[in-house]
Amino acid sequence: MKSSTRSEPKEEEVYVTWSSPSRLFKKRDKEFFVNILAIVFLLSVILVFVREFVLIATVLSIVFLIYVLSTVPPEDVKHRITNLGIESAGHFYRWEEFADFWFDEQWGQKMAVLRPFMSPRIIILLGDQKSEKIREFIAQHIPFREEPDRTWVDNAARWISEKIPLEKPQA
Repeated sequence: MKSSTRSEPKEEEVYVTWSSPSRLFKKRDKEFFVNILAIVFLLSVILVFVREFVLIATVLSIVFLIYVLSTVPPEDVKHRITNLGIESAGHFYRWEEFADFWFDEQWGQKMAVLRPFMSPRIIILLGDQKSEKIREFIAQHIPFREEPDRTWVDNAARWISEKIPLEKPQA
């Protein structure tokens, strides 16, 4: 006769469900693409002289990716917060995987940023959900940060975007 040492699995309880775009999206104007193409042309000329053809192909593929992400709107995906974890776009993340979370805003879109222990950040757009409501449910399981730790990459990206704007600021 064996005794069971494993605890019974918890039954899933859904706290909140909503839909939002799968990624950040901002429709870009002609000025943005003209600036990008001018920078890529100058960079390509330099790279031709140093015979870095693979690097030219890499730069062109990145520009193509930027073009596609700026012109094709994202699809809507479903998100669920439960007592067991978060499901976003068909991927389920257990609470034990996360170190902390915070809220951020970019291009007028609010998002929850969850930082796992061993993988890249997970960004979930809130859509029409209130951040206070989402915070209430997530903070029951993982710590909330008012301000995240900024890495040197975050600081460098912010500095470059301020110093070299590719389009006029929105009024």
